[in-house]
Amino acid sequence: MATEAKPEKYITSFQQLMEEGRKNGYRLDWLLPRETFGARIDSDPDAGGLLLQDIDRGPFAEIPDWSNNMSGRPRGSLTRANAARVGNYSIRTKGDIWLKNASQLYEEAVQRQWSSAVDVPWETMEELPDDIERAECQLATFLTEVEFVAGDVPGKWISQTTPDYYEPRMFLISQIMDEARHMDVFRKRAFANGGGLMSQTTNVALSGGAIDSARDFTEMSARLHISGEGLVLSIFRMGERMSYNAAEKAIYRLAASDESRHVAFGVMHLQYLSQTDPQRKEEIHSYLDEIELGLIAGTGGQNPAQRGTPSSAALAILLGGGSDPTLMAEGAQIALAVRQRQVKEYVQRVKVAGLGERFENGRANATLAAYVSA
Repeated sequence: MATEAKPEKYITSFQQLMEEGRKNGYRLDWLLPRETFGARIDSDPDAGGLLLQDIDRGPFAEIPDWSNNMSGRPRGSLTRANAARVGNYSIRTKGDIWLKNASQLYEEAVQRQWSSAVDVPWETMEELPDDIERAECQLATFLTEVEFVAGDVPGKWISQTTPDYYEPRMFLISQIMDEARHMDVFRKRAFANGGGLMSQTTNVALSGGAIDSARDFTEMSARLHISGEGLVLSIFRMGERMSYNAAEKAIYRLAASDESRHVAFGVMHLQYLSQTDPQRKEEIHSYLDEIELGLIAGTGGQNPAQRGTPSSAALAILLGGGSDPTLMAEGAQIALAVRQRQVKEYVQRVKVAGLGERFENGRANATLAAYVSA
């Protein structure tokens, strides 16, 4: 005798779905409607497409001044009470790392990626006089060292930053990619024309150690982005003057585009902190006191124009057009002008960061002030 089939049980309401889910051990809270944007997000190809700053609306744009997120939870997502602690984030206060335009800088970094393999016209390189080629290789060696430091240091702080401040984290990741590309392009330049790597500059490694031992992110950023990257950016901007072929011009132009973002990151972070937490200004001034001593004395190790180093001699040869004493003397005068430009650009960065009072109240290094007025 056939048994009578039981009628199928249909779920006829959202509430019933939630109840059945709970009975079977499923959490369906994420299905509940949330107040989000109120409108569909459209991307505009002419404006760069869908950008990070376009999607951060409503609750997803609410950036906490302090974060207790230790679980890796994406900012704005629902919390889970039993989520495991996966990070030991030391940067959980907004002012410690924040800046207003991190999303824009990140998006620019993504859009302006380039390849040293195909975007540099290596075929334009022709044989150079031995002294010029050796100088090119010495400068490339120095810059390879510098870019290693600039790529190595930020990684430490990425892993220490709460996901609630994901924008500066993502920018720092893009910076590491930029610096890796700079390391590879200057290494390629050292070898591409029959030269090779030259003398190591000891102060670069020492400088990297000083930056890496920074007590917090702000100190690291001041030393790396405001000082170190800024000094190198001034050299990159001189690339047209000291290049001997289209390949070298392309290298300096492309690297300068990247480096300017890194400098802007540091300037905007100090600007945000000085505006939102003026009590920390004295702390930042103390960092700048040390930076300026190194900038004038040349102990920072990040400046290829610092006199008495292999890289400064290489600059004099490249800027003067040869190793003949007369030509080198002319090149050294141009290098001196580069040093003055580096200092003036440093002063401008500090002023934009909201700390220009140090140049008005006598706090700044006196020798540095003389450079500015020269």
